[in-house]
Amino acid sequence: MSKSAEPMNVAVDLRTIIIAIGAALGIVVHLVLRFIVQVDPAVAVWPLYVVVALGGVPLVWELAVRLFHGEFGSDLLAAMSIVTGVLLDEYLAASIIVLMLAGGAALEAYAVRRASRVLEALAKRVPSTAHRQAGGAVVDVPLAEVAVGDELLLFPHEICPADGIVVAGKSVMDESYLTGEPYAISKVTGSSVLSGAVNGEGALTFKVERRPQDSRYARIMQVMRESEQRRPRLRRLGDRLGAWYLVPSVLLALGAWLVSGDPSRFLAVLVVATPCPLLIAIPVAILGATSAAASRGIIIKNPAVLEEIDLCRTMIFDKTGTLTYGEPQLTATLCGPGFKAEEVLDLTAGVERYSKHPLARAVCKAADESQRPALEATNVAERGGDGLRGTVAGRNVRITGRNVLAKEQHPGAALLPPRAPGLECIVVIDDQYAATMQFRDEPRHDGASFIHHLGPQHRIQRLLIISGDRREEVEYLAERVGIDEVYAEQSPEQKLELVKLETARAKTAYLGDGINDAPALTAATVGLAFGRGHDVTGEAADAVVLETSLRKVDELLHISRRLRRVALESAVGGMLLSLIAMAFAATGYLPPTAGAMLQEVIDVVAVLNALRASRLPRAVSDF
Repeated sequence: MSKSAEPMNVAVDLRTIIIAIGAALGIVVHLVLRFIVQVDPAVAVWPLYVVVALGGVPLVWELAVRLFHGEFGSDLLAAMSIVTGVLLDEYLAASIIVLMLAGGAALEAYAVRRASRVLEALAKRVPSTAHRQAGGAVVDVPLAEVAVGDELLLFPHEICPADGIVVAGKSVMDESYLTGEPYAISKVTGSSVLSGAVNGEGALTFKVERRPQDSRYARIMQVMRESEQRRPRLRRLGDRLGAWYLVPSVLLALGAWLVSGDPSRFLAVLVVATPCPLLIAIPVAILGATSAAASRGIIIKNPAVLEEIDLCRTMIFDKTGTLTYGEPQLTATLCGPGFKAEEVLDLTAGVERYSKHPLARAVCKAADESQRPALEATNVAERGGDGLRGTVAGRNVRITGRNVLAKEQHPGAALLPPRAPGLECIVVIDDQYAATMQFRDEPRHDGASFIHHLGPQHRIQRLLIISGDRREEVEYLAERVGIDEVYAEQSPEQKLELVKLETARAKTAYLGDGINDAPALTAATVGLAFGRGHDVTGEAADAVVLETSLRKVDELLHISRRLRRVALESAVGGMLLSLIAMAFAATGYLPPTAGAMLQEVIDVVAVLNALRASRLPRAVSDF
């Protein structure tokens, strides 16, 4: 969706709201003039002329354009009712249909846009200017003028305007709005900073690595614009129901006209046949379910997820952070010649305090528990494929993997211990192999019960784990939680191909929280990201579970099921009531204006029922 299309959509939504409000006011003014002031009926009808001219004509024109392009929806009956009402001088009935049509469109637009509120709030957080250092002076420049290589100054408590690398200063930053990490991340020379993150007490100078329009923030905003353009699948189901409903309604209206010879019966049938429960109730139900999910800590980015996830029959899991806690514990430090475990732990923790990697937290936690003084690090840098580097107490510390040492033909590769189940990192100090640190990430306590209940309670037929971790570690977890199909040591590209293959067989739900999950999240029918994951993961997902809890995933499954039931009850129930009213209209017992008012009553009943989607029982989960 282009930037120019976004304000255009906002203008369309605003115009629809204005038409709905204007129609309501016109109808009220007409009724006051006609029945309270009791002016001449020829004068009292003028407000309705205005409603039809300024509201009905644009709506009918839009529907005519859609009809020309072969789009047959449930609102076609409404357009036919407006035109017929004008031809038969039933302007009150035509005005009521304008009100219903515009009101339903406004509600639908609001329901779809509501899903992007969290991202809209994020958009407002980014500053419009940046403090650029030039020739020893600091100059405020518009964000659009910031270029790669510029040095920007970030004052305490300010929001970072671009992605970059710290070149001077020391502080902590809150990146939770971008990454979901609930931690304050320390920043020193060499640390990376993200646009949209909030600075702490210290001032930082950083060099811009990506222009603001190419930053992670910009990618998030692109996702926001795309999510506003998406249309919930349940609404399309309403269109299909309406298209099926259209043919018998028109035939019944024509039959009533031909049999009675009274064209007003044609209008009366069309008026009560207008399927406003489809036009209004389904968007209201979606909006209610979206709000209910948000109250449970589940952010719905694509409203279609609320309908799709209950239909998924294959559930695919990443391992770390989804079925495990994503918080490995340090279990052993196997040292190389000339190094002691305490020394290695202190030096390693000094560097790891500036990393967001799960193993870094495990190292820092073990160092804190030792109650020895913490060592400060400088020149910290973390580059993909190289590992984490820094200087601690005058010594050069590097944390990397055994494959990197083997690829570099480092002498320390020959000193590495055999692989063991679990996770590990290799520590190199002053270019000498120092230690292998081993970790274990335990399964969630409720993982097995969650997995075992998915089949009986949610009709999940297949369960898979797809992970980039070593096979021994993944199989250990799969056995603990009760999953038979395991795909280990998978690259992001391999994950993507597997998910595509499974999605071609049946609807899939994918749960992940790492940046390497982003392609798979996009390929699945429904992608669910845990809030602790990377910001790119959140962009690719259809829904974000802010709390890393499997119980929240189960709650989303139940919210989806409840939405489908309530929406179909409202739509189908409203249509059945309309069919009964159509029978009365066809036999002459329900004139057009009374039919339009009765249709409003049916709409109110359908909408009130749809609002039930926003009210959840106290206990939503069932495992």
